[in-house]
Amino acid sequence: MANERTSQLDAIAGGNKTLDEHVQDISHALKSSVSQSSPLAESGQLFDGGVLTSSNESCFKALYHAIMPTNWIHEESKEYRFGNYVVNRKTSETMWEDMPLYTRIGMHLLFACMVDRQLLHTHRLQHLFAEESIRQGLHFDAPESTAQIPHFIKTYSLDTSDLLEQDLSKYRSFNEFFYRKLKADARPIHEKDNPNVIVSAADCRLTAFESITSATEIWIKGKSFTLDRLLQDDELVQTFTGGAIAIFRLAPQDYHRFHSPVRGKVLRDPKKIDGTYFTVNPMAVNEDLDVFTENVRMISVLELDQPQEGDNQEGLGHQCVFVSIGALLVGSIELTGAKEKGNRVEKGDELGYFAYGGSTCVLLFQKDSVQFDEDLIQSSKAKLETLVQMGEQIGVFL
Repeated sequence: MANERTSQLDAIAGGNKTLDEHVQDISHALKSSVSQSSPLAESGQLFDGGVLTSSNESCFKALYHAIMPTNWIHEESKEYRFGNYVVNRKTSETMWEDMPLYTRIGMHLLFACMVDRQLLHTHRLQHLFAEESIRQGLHFDAPESTAQIPHFIKTYSLDTSDLLEQDLSKYRSFNEFFYRKLKADARPIHEKDNPNVIVSAADCRLTAFESITSATEIWIKGKSFTLDRLLQDDELVQTFTGGAIAIFRLAPQDYHRFHSPVRGKVLRDPKKIDGTYFTVNPMAVNEDLDVFTENVRMISVLELDQPQEGDNQEGLGHQCVFVSIGALLVGSIELTGAKEKGNRVEKGDELGYFAYGGSTCVLLFQKDSVQFDEDLIQSSKAKLETLVQMGEQIGVFL
């Protein structure tokens, strides 16, 4: 099916344009879109590359037209998924999360490898994504952007009763609201003092797999996805080969601070790996674009407190890797905890936050060291994400 779509696109979108002309068209459209979303622009509506308000859909249409004809988009939308199924863990119901046609389809057609691979992987285009992601972040840091906070709350029906700062006028920018803090009791940590219980690192859409091999067979379709490319560290690759993996995808409406899922200490200083800013939506992850190994990311390694029954030792040598991954129009990943080798972290302690946009955390465990909760495993095998809140149990150590 993907090859069929690519052939269709080659026929209707390829035309006589050169690669340079394609890049120029997309560059102009994306730059215009980012400029239009500035709080200083006439419309001044904020977006994250995946969710736009109706008033500024028009500025993104230019980007879609730069890639392919609108008529084709309308026809294809009847048969292709422009949204994601997720499981509500509390009710066990499967829900559909829509992506508005004119606000998400263009980016996902672009990043899900449904257009020319050569175009996607040009350094010029990847540089453009990075440049515009940073520029978008500056818009969201502007004091004028606070005018969008009420609209954002209404759009996503956000529950503001959990906010640590209840007075919306105290937020100095839209970004400050986006990575807002919650009250201490808003996200209870399941069995906080039990080091054998693993909790969710974030409010997210979660997938969990008993092995990285299973994850690549079912969920992560990037042809070049490997631990080596993700971690770029031979020692870590050797340590975590054959291990388990959990993927925490944060949608724009989610609480965007991430926390330690375990108790332990920082084994080494965090490492930043530069990269591009592809979308982390499942429509990209499930295709053959290597979004996790090509996006900008931070690598943190924790040595775990995992005492056996009757054993009060700390740091028994078990490790986990926590990877925070930026995404389209996410200009920064800020670490607020566990920033240096030797730092202690308790389960539920804040590790950092993402600025505006969708983003992802990836958690790796050593082989045969953990058992994820069965409901998460079964949903993941069915290619479904599960809605999980930070602090909920997601597994146990074996």
